[in-house]
Amino acid sequence: MRRREFLRLTGTGLLGLAVPASGCGRIAYTSRKPNIILIMADDMGYECLGCYGSTSYQTPVLDDLAATGIRFDHCYSQPLCTPSRVKIMTGRSNFRNYAAFGILDPDETTFAHVLQAKGYATCVAGKWQLYGSNQQPDRRGAGTYPTGAGFDDYCLWQITESESRYANPLLKEMRDRQHIYEGRYGPDVFTDYITDFMDRHRDQPFFVYYPMALVHSPFVPTPDSPEWETDRNQQDPRFFADMVAYTDKIVGRIRDKLEEIGQRENTVILFTGDNGTHRNITSQVNGRTIQGAKGRPTDAGTHVPLVANWPGTIPEGSVCDDLIDFSDFFPTLMEIARTRVPSELTIDGRSFLLQLKGEQGNPRDWIYCYYDPQWGQWEASEYVRDKRWKLYTSGEFYDLRTDAQEEHPIDSVDAGNTATAARQRLQSVLNSIR
Repeated sequence: MRRREFLRLTGTGLLGLAVPASGCGRIAYTSRKPNIILIMADDMGYECLGCYGSTSYQTPVLDDLAATGIRFDHCYSQPLCTPSRVKIMTGRSNFRNYAAFGILDPDETTFAHVLQAKGYATCVAGKWQLYGSNQQPDRRGAGTYPTGAGFDDYCLWQITESESRYANPLLKEMRDRQHIYEGRYGPDVFTDYITDFMDRHRDQPFFVYYPMALVHSPFVPTPDSPEWETDRNQQDPRFFADMVAYTDKIVGRIRDKLEEIGQRENTVILFTGDNGTHRNITSQVNGRTIQGAKGRPTDAGTHVPLVANWPGTIPEGSVCDDLIDFSDFFPTLMEIARTRVPSELTIDGRSFLLQLKGEQGNPRDWIYCYYDPQWGQWEASEYVRDKRWKLYTSGEFYDLRTDAQEEHPIDSVDAGNTATAARQRLQSVLNSIR
C-alpha cells in the first residue's frame, strides 16, 4: 500500500483496529497509550557501549538503561545511513523501496504516519538526509519532507543544506526559518527541542524519533572537551571518545525530562545505531580489537546496539539473544501503540514486543539484507545470515563465530556436515526471496 492510499484509509477506521489483549502480554492497559522514544546514533556500532563490553568509552547512562531494561546482542542494520533510515522507518527491505542515496520515496508509509493517525503527537530531530542529496542536484527535493513523512514537528540538519551539524550548526525548525545557531552545539539544540516537545505534549501520547548527528565524522570537540573553548572545529579521531560520552549524556537528559514531566513509566526508550562505526575508529570490547566497518556488509559494518528501557514493563537486567532486523522496529512500535500494521501494507519486519517484555515471542531464524547504496565507493551486496552463518548471493559463505571479519570463505568441498546443512538452509532462503 502506498502512502496516498494509506492516508485515504486512515479516515475509514481500518487503522483503528486495536491489538487484542492476548497479543500484548502483560502491558498494563491505561486510558493513555505509551509514549515512544526511538534514538538512533549515527555511525555507532555495538562495540561503543560499556554494556556490550567496551572498555574504550564511557556510557554510564546507556549502561544503566541496559541494566534496568534489556540489551539485545544480535541487532543488525543496513551498512550505511540512508539505506538504514529507509528500512527502519518503513519496515521494508531496501529491495522494495530504496530509490537513491539521500532519498525516501514520497509514496512510502512510515511509522510516523501510522502513529500520527492513531493520535500520537510526532516529532523528529537530528539528521534528516531524506529529501535529496546536495551532491546530486538533480535529486534535490525528490525525496520526502519531514511533514510529508508523518511528523508534526521537527528540528533538523540536512533537509536541503549540509553545513555544520556541530559547532554553529545550520538547522531548520518547524516554526522557524533555516539559520545558523551561533555559539551553539547542534546536538544540544536537537535535545532542547525534543525536551520542549515532550513538555508541551505531556498530556497526550507522543512519539519522538531522534536520528542523532553524533557520532558521525568530522571528529570534533564537544562542549565537554577542553578544546571547545579554543578550537571547536579541530578535527582528530581522539575526539571520538568525547562524542560517544556526549551521546550518552544526551540520552540522560531525555530520560531525566521524562521523570520531570511524570511520564517515565509510561514511556519506552529504544536506543540503536544506523550502521557500524567509522573505519578510522578502533575500539576494545571484551578483550578484542574491533575496527569500524561503516559501509561494508560485514559484522562490524552492521552489528549495532539495541538497548530498551520501560520501567514496570521490561524486566530489569534482561539480555536477548534473538536476531533483530531494522525492519522489525516498525511492527514493534505499532504493537507498543496498541495498533497493528494495516493488512494492506507489505512489510518485512516482525514485532519483538514480547521479547522486550522478557517473553519468548516469535524470533527470526535469519536476516536478509539487500544493499545497493548507489553512492560513492560503496559496493552492492546481498546476503542472508543467522547468528552464526552468512551466505552471499555471490556464493561466499562464512562462519561468523570463528571469522567475524569475513576473511576466510568456506569452500563447499571442505565444509563439514554442519556447515553444509547451514549453507543449504540459507540458500533456500535466498531462492525464496528471489
